[in-house]
Amino acid sequence: MSPRRFRRKDSARPLGVPSGMDRVEEWPDGEWKVRMLSGATSAKPYRCPGCDQEIRPGLPHVVAWPNWSGGDEERRHWHTACWRKRLDRGPGRTRY
Repeated sequence: MSPRRFRRKDSARPLGVPSGMDRVEEWPDGEWKVRMLSGATSAKPYRCPGCDQEIRPGLPHVVAWPNWSGGDEERRHWHTACWRKRLDRGPGRTRY
């Protein structure tokens, strides 16, 4: 057996939710529209507001924005793990 073992990558996307479709998530900080991106369509780098690191082109990630009128202007691109853990941050955490 090869020393390299195949590791199955669990999908961050819930079953039945195709990539690229919007869904509404309820969090303690309100309702958010969330879109999972496969990375195949992203051609430029983005800056994750959760960790302040670059999201490289081609990397799967999340786009989220508030689910209220005018919230579309606040769309942000997040690493999937940063989006999930954003409320665990201490004082000074980002609002987005």
